[in-house]
Amino acid sequence: MWLIRKILFPFSLIYGMIVYVRNRFYDWGIFSAKSYSVPIICIGNLSVGGTGKTPMVELFIELLQRDYKVAVLSRGYKRKSKGYFLADAASSPEQLGDEPFQIHSKFTDISVAVDANRQNGVVKLQEAVQPDVIILDDAFQHRKITPGFSVLLTAFDSIYTRDWYLPTGNLRDSKREARRADVLVVTKCPIDSSEAERLNIRRTLAPEEGQITVFSYLAYDSQLGGTGTLKTIADLEHKEVTLVTGIANPKPLLNFLTSLGVSFEHYSFNDHHFFSKDEIERLASKTNILTTEKDFVRLKDALNNINYIAVKHEFFGDGLESLQSGLKEFMSQYF
Repeated sequence: MWLIRKILFPFSLIYGMIVYVRNRFYDWGIFSAKSYSVPIICIGNLSVGGTGKTPMVELFIELLQRDYKVAVLSRGYKRKSKGYFLADAASSPEQLGDEPFQIHSKFTDISVAVDANRQNGVVKLQEAVQPDVIILDDAFQHRKITPGFSVLLTAFDSIYTRDWYLPTGNLRDSKREARRADVLVVTKCPIDSSEAERLNIRRTLAPEEGQITVFSYLAYDSQLGGTGTLKTIADLEHKEVTLVTGIANPKPLLNFLTSLGVSFEHYSFNDHHFFSKDEIERLASKTNILTTEKDFVRLKDALNNINYIAVKHEFFGDGLESLQSGLKEFMSQYF
């Protein structure tokens, strides 16, 4: 795969030039971006997948929902519906996409909508639910909207400053665009990473004046959800476990389970994978299936013997406090 990516290097140069020109056209006002009276928070990255956007969206919901009427707008990647769609009690992963459906299932008091046209989605949400604040999921590169507060994620083991454009690398946007972020979050740090390692990454990122820079690691829940017989992480010990993942980067989960001494076979699928009938039948024969929360929403109606492990961001030092302070200052401009 790496050899193929190197061979495709000329195409990455073309892609990078297209990205550069597009961004400059927005900077110069040739392409127009729209601002709104409602506060808009954008959470995204410069690369393709694997930085922990959904847990970060969930964290922001938790920080905001007590005081504000929150709505989330996503593209709804790989959903089978078209146009604008507002989630309700009868919605499915096929209509919303797996990640928006996961958010909709966990946070029933907020509004979740999907629309590839983010401008149209914002207008429709304002008309339908009049939210106090809208969180744009995975929208950092969608410059047709100018958010008031932008959070840019980059994973510890694939920092964007060390990456290159698609298809040779994983960047879908220019490293230069990181300057638009209000917050830089280095996600998926090893929990035993040193302060010196984090300081070195901070130097590499070279944040702009006033940019908040924080470091987070993934914390897995000790309690298991789902329909299987397993209830806690401890129940995995001495069991025959089948791990099923359809996410961009399962490596942190694999490392976590291995560190606990859990023995498992791993069925790895592409990100946002919708499972075929044959795949479901093969999995149905397994005794104890463990999966991610995102994959569970696509499998729960098809399998009875399945558990999921939830994950959230935890922060080193005063990272969470810094994030909350920046968010509070932003929201104070409106309320």
